[in-house]
Amino acid sequence: MILLVLGLLLAGGGVELILPKNGLRNILLISIALIHLICVASFWFHLPLDAISGFLGLDLFGLIILSILSLLFFAVSVYSAGYVGNEKGRSNRIFTACLLFLFFSMTLVTVSQHLGLFWVAVAFTTLMSAPLINFHHRPQALEATWKYLVIGSVGIALALLGTFFLAISAIQIKSLVLSEVLSHADLLSIPWLKVGVIFLVVGYGTKMGLVPMHGWKPATYGEAPGPVGALLAGGVTNCAFLAFLRISQVCHAANQTEFLRPILLALGILSIAWASLSMLGQVDFNRLLAYSSIEHMGILILGLGLGGIGIYGSLFHAVNNAFSKGLIFLVSGNLFQQYHTKRIRDIQGVLRALPFTGGFLIVSFLAVTGIPPFGTFFSEFIILKAALNDHNYGIAFCYLLFLSVVFIAMASIILRMAKGLPEDATMENPQKEPLITTIPALFLAAIALLLGLCVPPFLDHVLRQSSALLGS
Repeated sequence: MILLVLGLLLAGGGVELILPKNGLRNILLISIALIHLICVASFWFHLPLDAISGFLGLDLFGLIILSILSLLFFAVSVYSAGYVGNEKGRSNRIFTACLLFLFFSMTLVTVSQHLGLFWVAVAFTTLMSAPLINFHHRPQALEATWKYLVIGSVGIALALLGTFFLAISAIQIKSLVLSEVLSHADLLSIPWLKVGVIFLVVGYGTKMGLVPMHGWKPATYGEAPGPVGALLAGGVTNCAFLAFLRISQVCHAANQTEFLRPILLALGILSIAWASLSMLGQVDFNRLLAYSSIEHMGILILGLGLGGIGIYGSLFHAVNNAFSKGLIFLVSGNLFQQYHTKRIRDIQGVLRALPFTGGFLIVSFLAVTGIPPFGTFFSEFIILKAALNDHNYGIAFCYLLFLSVVFIAMASIILRMAKGLPEDATMENPQKEPLITTIPALFLAAIALLLGLCVPPFLDHVLRQSSALLGS
């Protein structure tokens, strides 16, 4: 089944390149996304069998991330049909093909049980993201694409070195298949393991956009079209987070959790702090969202570093953040196509001009900043509780302080965008908004809200089982 799903995505991307019409390519994109979603739903009832001598397989961590990706991509695939359709005369051939190739690489990340293959899959996400970032073919977009490729390549190279050092550490095991490494962790060379962990953290931390390896993120998110930003912030970053879960698994099995823990705590709180302060006075909406993404990546890593219930909180936050961030990037896409700018001062009166988009703007703001009853509030609260349980009162204080700064910064900007009258007189009356770009936003908003009102029992069970793998 794993090979079938991967083959479907890879073949679909190839077919997108030869189909003659935009409409046919949109139908194929949405159909493949729906089939993928159905297959992933079936995995919750019965995990697929391993393939290629254990190189491919799906465990609980992979299942969580793959499910996030599948739901998010389905919404993005529907939205993209309307988004590209609004670009008059623009072919979607390269765009839809790269979307499917990117989805293939993200799916491969979640099912890679060999740490070398895992690295290959993460590297492929970088290559497939680049053409999507440069969709609008602006000079700034080209610059952002090259910045993303250069910094991302450095991070991937460091992760490759970390993988090599991990292989040296596992020389007595003679395998980098995750199950074998975990079951024979007592044979790992601890000094080489520690060196490998440092390189892996820096390498995959660059991909995740953690401070101080975040330099690519504001420029890239600032130029990426809405649906691509949703996949980067809600999908690709979760692939990088899965790398940290794998690192944590290896360290836990080798009794080196105390070595990894302070590194994660430092990266987490530093990312939250830097992002919150950088959001003050932002003039570009998408760059604001980029710093919000950095903040949430810091929250994920902080929860992982705190351990205990913090691991549950971190996994739950990965789910919540993907859908809330996906939602706000779809809103960003609507705003850009209507206002033709991302400058905050030029976007006013959204509630009046675009009632649905304006409503989703307020909803996504509340979800992203962790206001109840959205799920982000509860995942952030669980991480705070983990800090208090562990008597990390300094971390808890800084965590609350910087989350407050984030709320103030985003509220002052987004509420100003939502209220008032548009500067363009032609937009003073409500504009007609197509269902094809409204329904995907409604879909993501509903998930973000439902996760706060009631965590499905099957999801709670898997989150608890997954947390137990790291000693929670």
